[in-house]
Amino acid sequence: MTASLQRGYDKRLMLFSGRANPVLAEEIARQLGVDLGPITLKTFSNDEMYCRFDESIRGADVFLVQPMCGNPETGVNANDALLELLVMVDAAVGASAHRVIAVTPWYGYSRQDKKSAPREPISARMVARTLEAVGVDRVLTMDLHAGQLQGFFGIPVDHMTALMMLADHFAGLDDDLVVVAPDAGRVKLNKQFATRMGAGLAILDKERPAQQVAEIGHVIGDVRGKTAIIVDDIIDTAGTLRAAGEAVSRAGARRVFAAATHPVFSGRAYENLAASPFERIVVTDTIPLRPGAPSTIDVVSCAPLLADSIRRIFTDDSVSEVFGGKNHLF
Repeated sequence: MTASLQRGYDKRLMLFSGRANPVLAEEIARQLGVDLGPITLKTFSNDEMYCRFDESIRGADVFLVQPMCGNPETGVNANDALLELLVMVDAAVGASAHRVIAVTPWYGYSRQDKKSAPREPISARMVARTLEAVGVDRVLTMDLHAGQLQGFFGIPVDHMTALMMLADHFAGLDDDLVVVAPDAGRVKLNKQFATRMGAGLAILDKERPAQQVAEIGHVIGDVRGKTAIIVDDIIDTAGTLRAAGEAVSRAGARRVFAAATHPVFSGRAYENLAASPFERIVVTDTIPLRPGAPSTIDVVSCAPLLADSIRRIFTDDSVSEVFGGKNHLF
């Protein structure tokens, strides 16, 4: 007799997409050389979410691609996407998946990461606790608004960054470059971006008198006659970005570009970008663009980076080696 029973175990990777960004999920699947798993997702007439995996996932490592964003083409909003991710996780846990990994490159509610006024929630922490409560084993995300958000989780969080791919996109520009941090909180990120490009660094003096309102003071640093690149993690209504571009132009910059990981683009974002002085605005596809985007917007796909990370998680290889351990941007 023996105290244990040994049996061969073949690991399986299965990739499924929610309705928030199926195009990104399809490209990740193509990079991995797999098909997206069959899944039924729908919204009942009373707005409740439904999910069912259409084949067995027992014993598989299940990766669920679902940024917490809206998608007009599939009819979901940001809150729908979050709830749909939760029911997908619950269904996967109930179907005896070996591991459930949430691939959510855009982490919703990430800007509500602290109390800015009395009696406010810390919504980013609430989302983390909810994901853990339904049974997520691991989270794969990109460019969190604050690195400390990882501390809201008691499970592993793989924090990817689009910094390198965005910097490489500007590699063909002239040599007289300056990277402009939109505020003091983004200085470390912009410093790494500038170092990778061999560029100088400037900082904008910005204050926020209210939520989604920003005031640009002046530019700290020399941008006169140079090509300026304003780098941030998020573009939301683009009002702040437009004001930043105008401030840099007034300070004498010869050309002005913008780069950001997450194209939230809510409200009057497209109008603000169309009226801004930016020659090009470069973003990734963590969030699908709604129709009517200005022609100045370029989209760089993060699918190869996410696919490489998924492959490494599945094979238990080092994820930090993707960046040489330099993905700590804050």
